[in-house]
Amino acid sequence: MSQHQKKILLNAFNMNCVSHINHGLWTHPRDNSINYNTLEYWTAMAQTLERGLFDGLFIADIVGVYDVYQNSVDLPLREAIQLPVNDPMMLVSAMAAVTRHLGFGITANLSYESPYLFARRLSTLDHLTRGRIGWNIVTGYLDSAARAMGLSGQAEHDLRYDRADEFLEVLYKLWEGSWEDDAVRRDKGARLFADPAKVHQVHHAGKFYQVDGYHLCEPSIQRTPLLYQAGTSARGQQFTTRHAEAIFIAAQDKESTRKTVQNLRAQAVAAGRRAEDLKIFIGIAAVVGDTTRQAQEKFDDYRLHASAEAGLAHFASSVGIDFDRFGLDDPIDYSGSNAIQSAAGVAQAKRMTKRKLLEQFHLGSRYPTLVGSAQEVADELVAWVDEAGIDGFNLSRTVTPESYEDFTDLVIPELQTRGRYKTAYQEGSLRQKLFNEGDRLPARHAAAAYRRQ
Repeated sequence: MSQHQKKILLNAFNMNCVSHINHGLWTHPRDNSINYNTLEYWTAMAQTLERGLFDGLFIADIVGVYDVYQNSVDLPLREAIQLPVNDPMMLVSAMAAVTRHLGFGITANLSYESPYLFARRLSTLDHLTRGRIGWNIVTGYLDSAARAMGLSGQAEHDLRYDRADEFLEVLYKLWEGSWEDDAVRRDKGARLFADPAKVHQVHHAGKFYQVDGYHLCEPSIQRTPLLYQAGTSARGQQFTTRHAEAIFIAAQDKESTRKTVQNLRAQAVAAGRRAEDLKIFIGIAAVVGDTTRQAQEKFDDYRLHASAEAGLAHFASSVGIDFDRFGLDDPIDYSGSNAIQSAAGVAQAKRMTKRKLLEQFHLGSRYPTLVGSAQEVADELVAWVDEAGIDGFNLSRTVTPESYEDFTDLVIPELQTRGRYKTAYQEGSLRQKLFNEGDRLPARHAAAAYRRQ
C-alpha cells in the first residue's frame, strides 16, 4: 500500500473529567460533560465512536492537580480543569459491554503503581474486553502528585524513565513469561485446570522493584496490552522507541512533525524494530459543519464559551511555570523544566510570551483546531498523514457529544469516499486491528526476550 493510500487511524481523546483539553466549553448550553460521572455518558459516547469506526478511545489521566498557575487550585476548581478527575480504568467494562470493536487506551502513571498488581488489573481488562486494551505509559510530571503520594517532589526527569524501563521489564516477565501458552487446560475430567509445570514464578531484584511471585492471571488475548506512549524528550524517545507501539506527539507544523516522525522511526529501527512498528498520532480538534460558513459560525459560538486563561493554567503545570508572574509581552525562560520537557522546548523555540499563549488558546487548548466543511477537514487530515508521515489522530472533544457526532456523521463518510478510512472493523484484538500481525507483540519487540521458548 503506498503512502497516499494509507488508511487514517483515529482515536477519540478524552478524560474522566468535565474539562479535558478545550477548556471552558463545559459552559456551552449544548455540552453535557458535567455528566462525566454517570455510566450513561460513557456508554453513549462509546456507541457513537463505534458507529464512527474509531480505532480507540484514548483516556488521559493525571494524579495530582494543576496548582502552578497563581500557586493555587482556585481556577482549576472554578473551570473544572481536569479537577475533579475520576479513575479511567473503571469506565472500561461498561463501555466494552455495549461495543464489540472499539479499543480502550488507558493512561496509568507507573510512578505510583505496584507492577505486580497493575499487571493483574490490565490482564483482567484484556480478558473482559477480548483483547481491546491498551496502556498509555506515563511517568508523571506534576509535583502536586508526588506530594500527594507522600514524596517531597517528583523524581528527576530522566530518572523517571530509568524507573519506567525497569517497571516494563517486570511487567514483561509477568505478562509474557509466567504462564506458558498451553498452561491452561480446563480439563474437568482430569481435574486439571492449569498444568503446574507450565506456570513459573517470576524472580526480579532490581534497583527500583523486587518481585517474587506468579502472575495472578492466565494469559489474556494480547498478553501485553497495546502500548501507547507520549515521550518526545531525548530520554523519552529512547524509552518510546524501545517499548511503545502507538506514539502520541505534539504537532506544530507538518515539516517539523515530519522530522520528528522520521527520527522516531529511525530510532525504532536502531532498536531492532521496524519503522512501521510505530503508529504515530497527533492531537487535534475539529469543528465541522455542512458548509464552511456553518462551521465558522459554530466555531465562533464555541469561542464565546472557551477560556484561554484556563488553557494557560493547564499549560503552566505542563511546563512548571507560573505565567501569572509575567506581563503579556515579557520574555519567558522555559529551560530547565522538570515537567514535560518537549512542551517546554517548543515554547522556548517559539519564544512564546503570555500574550502569544493566550492567543493560541482561543478554544481553551494548545492543540491545532480544524474548522470547515467535511471536505475541508478531510483535506487537512489527509495532508497531515501524507506530508508529515503520521498514521492518525487523537481527536479531542470540544462540545460534547456533538463534536464526536459531527465528526462521525460528516467527516468519516468523506474519508471513506476517498478510500482513506476503513468501512468496517477487522476482527481480532486491538493490536491485530492496528498492525494486522496477530494479537501478541512481535518477536522483535523487547518483551519477546522474556518469553519461555
